[in-house]
Amino acid sequence: MDVRIFVEPQQGTDYDRLCTLASHAESLGFNGFFTSDHYLKMGDSDGLPGPTDAWTTLAGLTRDTSTIRLGTLVTPITFRHLGSLAISVSQIDQMSGGRIELGLGAGWYEEEHKAQGLPFPNIGARFDILEESLEVLNAIWNLEEGELFNYEGRTVRFENSMGLPKPKQEKGPPIIMGGIGKRRTPNLVAKYASEYNTPFVSPEGFGSLVSVVKDACVKLGRDPEELIYSCAQVFCCGENETIFSERASAIGREADELRSNGLAGTPEEVSKRIEEFKQQGCERFYLQLLDDCDLEHVDLAAEIFLN
Repeated sequence: MDVRIFVEPQQGTDYDRLCTLASHAESLGFNGFFTSDHYLKMGDSDGLPGPTDAWTTLAGLTRDTSTIRLGTLVTPITFRHLGSLAISVSQIDQMSGGRIELGLGAGWYEEEHKAQGLPFPNIGARFDILEESLEVLNAIWNLEEGELFNYEGRTVRFENSMGLPKPKQEKGPPIIMGGIGKRRTPNLVAKYASEYNTPFVSPEGFGSLVSVVKDACVKLGRDPEELIYSCAQVFCCGENETIFSERASAIGREADELRSNGLAGTPEEVSKRIEEFKQQGCERFYLQLLDDCDLEHVDLAAEIFLN
C-alpha cells in the first residue's frame, strides 16, 4: 500500500523535529513525507516555537534523507511569485535526486495572508492565477535547451525566460491537486495533475469527488486511469482504547469525533476504515500526524499499513 506521512508545521515545530520524523518514516518504509504550506496556526494551538517554511524544510530534507519522496500538500499560489517558485522547486528536485512532488492550490486561509502581509485576491482571481501557474510550469519545465519562454497571461508575464534550472525529473515534479470543488478544480486536475487528493472527506465523499474528476478527464480526452487518486486523513490510533484516548487528547480532539472524521481508533477500526476507502478507489493515503514527536505512533502506523 502506498502511504505517506503528512505534517502540519504551522501548529508549532522546528526543523530538527521534522527531520527526525522524516528520517524515521523513511527507515520504516513509508513512501513519502509531505508538509502543509502554511504560516499561521489554526485552532487552539499556541503555535510555538513557530511555523517552518515548507520549501526551506524540503531543501534540508533532501540532504538528510535519501529515498523517501518529499513534497507539499499543498503550496498556495499566493505565497510565492511563480518565477521564484519554479526555480526553487527545480533546484530542490535536483538536490533530492528527483524525489520532489508539488502540491499546488489556490489558497484559502485569509488570516495567514493578513498576518504575513500577503495579498489575498478573491477566489475567482486566485483560480485564474492557479490555472496560469500550471500552464507556465508545464511549459518551462518542458522547454527545449536554447529556447526562450515568453508568456502574456491575465495574471503573470514572462519575457525571454530560459526556464532554468531544470528539475531532475524529466517532465518536472509530479503535480498534486486536490480539494472538494466540482467546477474549476476537476478540469484543472484533468489537464495538469498527476494526482487528485481529497482532504478529510468520508469514503462516500471520496468516491463522489473522484467520479467528477474522472468525468472531467473523459471530456478532455484523458484516460482517467493516468491519475492517482489519494486522500488525506487525520491518523490517531492506539493499541487499546486508553492509548487511543490519550493520543486524541494530546492533539486536542475528541475520540468519537476522530472516529467519524479520520483513520482513528484501534488498529482494527482503522483497518476497517482503510478498506472502505479502498473500495471507493483510494490508491494512496496521506496520514496527517498532529503530534510530530510521537515516533511510537509512526511505528504503529507502519504495522497497520506496511505489514
